[in-house]
Amino acid sequence: MTKGKVSRLWLVNMVSFVLFILLGITGLINWLLLPKGYEARGSFLVSIRHFLVGVHEWTAVVFILIVAIHIGLHWGYIKNNFRKHGILRKHDEP
Repeated sequence: MTKGKVSRLWLVNMVSFVLFILLGITGLINWLLLPKGYEARGSFLVSIRHFLVGVHEWTAVVFILIVAIHIGLHWGYIKNNFRKHGILRKHDEP
């Protein structure tokens, strides 16, 4: 593996880790701590909840993109393992 590819993999892994932690924190705060529905009746906590829901949703979109990039960077490894286990066959070359 080249140094550039290792650096890209490391960066993608670190970004995905940070996004995963952020998803977990915002999800748990919204689920366990902040009031749901009309319980707060327009309090400041409702504003925080709406803000965190937006952060959670956009973080999820970026996380999905990073996971797709991660899979793309490992595609050669994935293909080789599929071939090794007989899931994917090599095309006959002319």
